[in-house]
Amino acid sequence: MAMAIRYERPYSHSAHWARRLAWVGLVVFLAAALSHRFGPLTTPHFLVLAGSGAALSALAVVLSGIGFIRLWRVGARGGRAAFVALLLAALPLGVAGYAAYAYFTRPMIYDVTTDPFASPPWLKVPVAHQDFLARPPVTLQDREIQATAYPELTGRRYEGALDRVLEGVRKVADEQGIVFTGEAGLENVISDLEDLAVKPDGDTGGESAITVVPVPSARPLEEGFLPRIGGPSDVLLQGEWRSLVFGFRFDVSIRLREEEETALVDMRVASRYGPHDLGLGAAFAERYLKALDAQLLGIAGN
Repeated sequence: MAMAIRYERPYSHSAHWARRLAWVGLVVFLAAALSHRFGPLTTPHFLVLAGSGAALSALAVVLSGIGFIRLWRVGARGGRAAFVALLLAALPLGVAGYAAYAYFTRPMIYDVTTDPFASPPWLKVPVAHQDFLARPPVTLQDREIQATAYPELTGRRYEGALDRVLEGVRKVADEQGIVFTGEAGLENVISDLEDLAVKPDGDTGGESAITVVPVPSARPLEEGFLPRIGGPSDVLLQGEWRSLVFGFRFDVSIRLREEEETALVDMRVASRYGPHDLGLGAAFAERYLKALDAQLLGIAGN
């Protein structure tokens, strides 16, 4: 009687360990992200935990590759586990890869402004425990680096009364998620609607007034001297903004200044933690100013 031979496929331990590590890495990463976005976890601790999750995911990818090699060479069981490990590791490694790309392609600055010569001041200087994310103070060289990297980040001049521009600034800030924590100089806002409405000669008030819409124009060139940073006639608004997905904290300062029947708006955005904002500060400032342009183009001096 012939003896039946039963072939037993080898077992790939690396593939199954890859799946386990990928699960752990994903859970650690998601827990850190949710705690940072909605909980009390600070950015330095988030970076440590998220980096740990990404490291576990990277190790899972290596073990998954070994599992696929074993499957190809000897038909070892574990192909499905190795594939699942790759799927689970995609999110932590994708975020880590994007962060690394931004870190090396964006300038290493954490404070950007539309006025590099005299940026809007802080009403209250933001203070945060940096842990291992120590950063130097902002220098003139940092402003020059910013001007080279983000040449389109400039202030705005609007042909409108200061109170009308302030109204638009507040509305856009609310839409963009800025929460104001301090204000100064509001007594300088004087309602003067005569520069927003022009009546033709002989108008008795029965006809509708022709309105002038505030239109943004380029900032004037510097005159070779440093303008005042926070003068007595300025309106200063300070607040904070958090990024949508991971909730990175940024401090925001907006300065309004009335000059020759126009209103100048300058903005400053600084990351709360770390020496590098990965380009998020400049991106948010540009998005806010574009939204402000659109908002003020629809304001008429009624």
